[in-house]
Amino acid sequence: MSHAETKLRDQIAMHGQSLHERGLVPGSSGNISAFLEDGVLVTPTNSCLGRLDPARIAKLDWNGNHVDGDKPSKEGFLHLLMYGKRPDARACVHLHSTHAVAVSCCEGLDTENVIPPLTPYYVMKIGRLPLIPYFMPGDEALAREVEKVAGDRHAMLLANHGPVVAGKSIDQAVYAMEELEESARLFLMLRNEKTARLSQQQISELEARFPS
Repeated sequence: MSHAETKLRDQIAMHGQSLHERGLVPGSSGNISAFLEDGVLVTPTNSCLGRLDPARIAKLDWNGNHVDGDKPSKEGFLHLLMYGKRPDARACVHLHSTHAVAVSCCEGLDTENVIPPLTPYYVMKIGRLPLIPYFMPGDEALAREVEKVAGDRHAMLLANHGPVVAGKSIDQAVYAMEELEESARLFLMLRNEKTARLSQQQISELEARFPS
């Protein structure tokens, strides 16, 4: 095993523990993956992200074959798809974080951009957040819907399920996921209040200065 792979395994375990300790990933839900030249590391199925053994994190080749570690998450195909559609992605995080999941269960959402631009940090780290229709967890039909938007959007919300975020590093993907969860919490807090949203000009200035 290369030094780079060992380091990525340790980073996945470290972030998994941090996310779990802060209540962002309950029970054995959620999964994290990282890009390797010869495949993808992905957290095992039915594993608690707070108690990952780096050496037992699953490894898939680019055809989706399980080549090392424990049995991979049933949503490993979703991670492989994100890397295939986003050549700059080096990590992907999928959580069942409370506020983002709560938003994903709401009616009357803007399916092109679920959470409005309330803060510059949401625009900088997430941009626009499309809503993907509901599918049973592990249903590979989900891939066809994700494929429609993954090339243009590095973050998305699965209806009645939870968020998926890809990043150029594990740190970046996790930080963006944390910003998404906080933005979801703010959205729910302010949903019945009059809010001052960022203008299109303000959004464009942020996008030009801080491209995602």
